[in-house]
Amino acid sequence: MTTPPWNKSRIIGQKRPLQISHIRGIRFRPELEGKVRDLALFNMALDSKRRVKLKVSDVAYGHSVSGRATVLQQKTGSPVQF
Repeated sequence: MTTPPWNKSRIIGQKRPLQISHIRGIRFRPELEGKVRDLALFNMALDSKRRVKLKVSDVAYGHSVSGRATVLQQKTGSPVQF
């Protein structure tokens, strides 16, 4: 008896981009709850449009949120400022 493949009945490959209505819905919750850090991370991920590893320390220091952040790209290793 053979085992079924791991990806049977799963959607694999590139995902569809987020729609504007999805982005508004995701942004609405942190704004409503006052979670500035989470909102900053989400906005930075959308603005970057690149493959970067985001950390909380990239956008927040203690209780304040930074206006700019520098992140290294995963593929090239070059710094990108947001």
